[in-house]
Amino acid sequence: MTDSRPANAPADHPKIARAKTGILLANLGTPDDYSYWPMRRYLNEFLSDKRVIDYPAWKWQPLLQTIILTKRPFTSGAAYKSIWNHDRGESPLMTITKDQTAKFAEAMAARYGDQVMVDFCMRYGNPSTESKVRQMVAAGCERILFFPLYPHYAGATSATANDQFFRALMKEAWQPAARTIEPYFDHPDYIDALAASVQTAYDNLTTRPDILVVSYHGMPLRYLMQGDPYHCQCQKTTRLLKEKLGWVDTDLITTFQSKFGPEEWLQPYTVEEVARLAQAGKKNIAVIAPAFSADCIETLEEINEEIKESFEEAGGKDFTYIPCLNDEDAHIQALVQIAQKNLQGWLD
Repeated sequence: MTDSRPANAPADHPKIARAKTGILLANLGTPDDYSYWPMRRYLNEFLSDKRVIDYPAWKWQPLLQTIILTKRPFTSGAAYKSIWNHDRGESPLMTITKDQTAKFAEAMAARYGDQVMVDFCMRYGNPSTESKVRQMVAAGCERILFFPLYPHYAGATSATANDQFFRALMKEAWQPAARTIEPYFDHPDYIDALAASVQTAYDNLTTRPDILVVSYHGMPLRYLMQGDPYHCQCQKTTRLLKEKLGWVDTDLITTFQSKFGPEEWLQPYTVEEVARLAQAGKKNIAVIAPAFSADCIETLEEINEEIKESFEEAGGKDFTYIPCLNDEDAHIQALVQIAQKNLQGWLD
């Protein structure tokens, strides 16, 4: 598409960009580096989000600023350093999100040509949601489909990403029309991609695992009681995965990881459950994390290091981590199908 003057405009009217539709993929975020100050900035933004930690600011912020952000950047930085993509100078989440976006953009261009502009942003850190919305508006996007890469809805993931998107729109003099993606935890193509990843992993093992641990990021139990649908959506994903694989209930178990703070979270806790399984004689297990669209600190470090260690210390022998769907072709195709459904009426 080329810039042109509006129909019936005078000859001296400036040319304007032809209207496009933006598709903005969004993920959680990543620090710019694993050293202290980049880690502190990232953690401060993340842990100051009321969707993530909903304690009153007068109670939470003094604790966060004086104790947590004094110590945690060192421990989190060490964890990030252990998984960092040193060749590209970025976290694995950043690398994978870039690769996902490139493949997704290629598929959308094949379908819609230059009618679409595809990019990605992060809820925390860079590139910011605001900067990418600004770029899309400046490029002539009169419509934006905002696509948080979270299969399951949760206030601390999908909702806060959407919040940030709408805050960015508030700063635009001429707001584009906007849509957000509905949760896709039960989308057939997503379930198919998950099942295929499990089957491929099992086919490459000499001995079939005794059980598959389906580990989701956790949240305080209180959020479930307040109406957040995340727990129910996770349980349905596990059920649909089981049915797609043709398994029985004892072949897999749903657990929740990443507990933070003193209150009760969704259970069973993955780190404790893998130890219990080992003690109960399940010496060979596999773990998959369907709530993450890309491998990140919670999978590469927490699951493949901390949770694995808990399993082995309890007597477990064989631990297999099944990677996230990342930029696998089946995953990209699922995302494309979801986007096309949500573009109906804009681009057909």
